[in-house]
Amino acid sequence: MAKRHMPWGTWALTLNAIFVYTFLYVPIIVLVLFSFNAAKVGAQWQGFTLQWYNELFADARLGDALWTSLKIAGLSTLIATTIGTLAALALEKRGWRGRKAFDTGLYLPVIIPDVVMAVSLLGFFTLAFRQFQALLGLNLAMGLWTVIISHVAFNISFVTVVVGTSLANFDRRLEEAAADLGATPWQTFWKIKFPLIGPGVLGGALLSFTLSLDDFVVTFFTRGPGVNTLTTEVYGRIKKSISPEINAISSLMLLGSTILVLTSLWMQRRRQA
Repeated sequence: MAKRHMPWGTWALTLNAIFVYTFLYVPIIVLVLFSFNAAKVGAQWQGFTLQWYNELFADARLGDALWTSLKIAGLSTLIATTIGTLAALALEKRGWRGRKAFDTGLYLPVIIPDVVMAVSLLGFFTLAFRQFQALLGLNLAMGLWTVIISHVAFNISFVTVVVGTSLANFDRRLEEAAADLGATPWQTFWKIKFPLIGPGVLGGALLSFTLSLDDFVVTFFTRGPGVNTLTTEVYGRIKKSISPEINAISSLMLLGSTILVLTSLWMQRRRQA
């Protein structure tokens, strides 16, 4: 019996996939492994240790940066999830004027590069501060609140996409049945619609929290003096040297982000099932 040979195209795609996954994940694996390396400097393995993690948890400056990141991520997620859910509900209604333009503008932050988004927000805040000073005499400056507003600006779109997916799978006959039984629109939403799209809302919130926690570019451009997040703290330390503590910080951030993203994806698939 003649053996079947794999086509050249399939071989090429397989090799390309192997190269891509190697390029993406081998550096991450090396980073995690060397966060347990006993060597203070250098790339030679000198034994397993948890010393760098112990020093990490005892670092007060890093703790302050983590707390700042959690505050920014928490507040921006709360606001972005609320606005993003309302936007998804608005886009669900068809036929109103300006829907297409609203839809297009809402999804732009998803495709715009981070650096373009960051520079745009920086320009917006600079112009707004000048107007406030000229009209009201207020001297506003960059700070924690500008970072929160910036994170809300780019997270709304992601929340809208996730919640919109849940709404697309929602059976609208349930709303009609509830209306026939005498339920008000408010009762129908809270007792029927929201429980069914709730996993999508929570999934969007988890994704928003992850993106906010991991963001560096937008935060770097819109933060003020004294505002130091986990990502900017890591950047500041990397400029001096790449130490085992940096590997440990990055490994913990990777772990946290992976857990949040996987949880979000699991909730969305559970809802669709």
